[in-house]
Amino acid sequence: MATNWGSLLQDKQQLEELARQAVDRALAEGVLLRTSQEPTSSEVVSYAPFTLFPSLVPSALLEQAYAVQMDFNLLVDAVSQNAAFLEQTLSSTIKQDDFTARLFDIHKQVLKEGIAQFSPQTVFLGLNRSDYMFQRSADGSPALKQIEINTISASFGGLASRTPAVHRHVLSVLSKTKEAGKILSNNPSKGLALGIAKAWELYGSPNALVLLIAQEKERNIFDQRAIENELLARNIHVIRRTFEDISEKGSLDQDRRLFVDGQEIAVVYFRDGYMPRQYSLQNWEARLLLERSHAAKCPDIATQLAGTKKVQQELSRPGMLEMLLPGQPEAVARLRATFAGLYSLDVGEEGDQAIAEALAAPSRFVLKPQREGGGNNLYGEEMVQALKQLKDSEERASYILMEKIEPEPFENCLLRPGSPARVVQCISELGIFGVYVRQEKTLVMNKHVGHLLRTKAIEHADGGVAAGVAVLDNPYPV
Repeated sequence: MATNWGSLLQDKQQLEELARQAVDRALAEGVLLRTSQEPTSSEVVSYAPFTLFPSLVPSALLEQAYAVQMDFNLLVDAVSQNAAFLEQTLSSTIKQDDFTARLFDIHKQVLKEGIAQFSPQTVFLGLNRSDYMFQRSADGSPALKQIEINTISASFGGLASRTPAVHRHVLSVLSKTKEAGKILSNNPSKGLALGIAKAWELYGSPNALVLLIAQEKERNIFDQRAIENELLARNIHVIRRTFEDISEKGSLDQDRRLFVDGQEIAVVYFRDGYMPRQYSLQNWEARLLLERSHAAKCPDIATQLAGTKKVQQELSRPGMLEMLLPGQPEAVARLRATFAGLYSLDVGEEGDQAIAEALAAPSRFVLKPQREGGGNNLYGEEMVQALKQLKDSEERASYILMEKIEPEPFENCLLRPGSPARVVQCISELGIFGVYVRQEKTLVMNKHVGHLLRTKAIEHADGGVAAGVAVLDNPYPV
């Protein structure tokens, strides 16, 4: 797709002036990150990297991504409630991947206690983001293909609500008011807060608080504050604590109500706990304490496990969606239309065949471990070396193989602190935020609440905004 901004990208002087304007507007709007030098303090901040222009996205694909989000919410929720499916699906992974195994141990322990004493948690809250790329079809038309679904700490809902004004500003400076009007308003943080507020309300204790589990060094704090501020506007108070704080000051009473510093907690919202390096032994114990509590967890451990790559790969097997969403053929069809090719590497004939295919045509595949947080996937020569090493090892079961999505590249100008504005060939990834709340077996909320477009130069194969490669963007519907 040719961009509307083609000629503008050639004029270096004009680009530099626009970049200055855009950066100042971004700072004014609160498109902010703490600096890598001072990640624990807001004394010095800078703008979060972003594109100078919005990127063109086919409206039909944007609509399709929104239309399937409520189906994905239902699917994740169904997977999280299906203990047998999770156990069967992850059985090979937990033998090889210590992190998934430890999450699964907590899951089993809580299930066992729940069956013995009835599950203490009655309110379930899901805040997720499903990410897609636009695959170039043989006839040249783009198709929506899911990359992954993030079921824990799905970020950038706050900053994504601040960037439309920046792109409208740039287009207005260029006297492109009609184009500026086409940039969609977007406020995911408000919708995410609505989900938290609903769970808080259903918990039913007006003095209880929301506990946000934060990292010690959190550069992306303003993204989180956007949600905290939306909650405060509803008189719901949020406290930020680390896993370490919970170890020291968290406790359960005889009814398994959670208390931190003597205050009752209605909802636990995790913005930490998705990567192995975020857990010490003490942190695992804190996670177990939180999981055993009566508070609504976002996510509970079963929902975190539902977001693993291995589950994603198993869901693409024939018949799996029908089993998990019985009597919903339309939802199944919408979901399946977004699936890319996904292949198991479990030891056996099927896994052997997948490895052989990837070694024969490495440019068509990507190797993914069971990890969140960006920067973990292997491509090309690196993938080939890894597959050769893993081929005869049981460890291969902790990876999946995925068809590589090849979007049509386009030009845009990327702005990041400390770097000159540069025009590069880019590809985008579209995320849709989903929110659902369940009480016992009843779904009381199921909605999509906004989008996130992230764009990266094509030399960067992997990595999110926080991982330092992709930048914030807005879709310009065409």
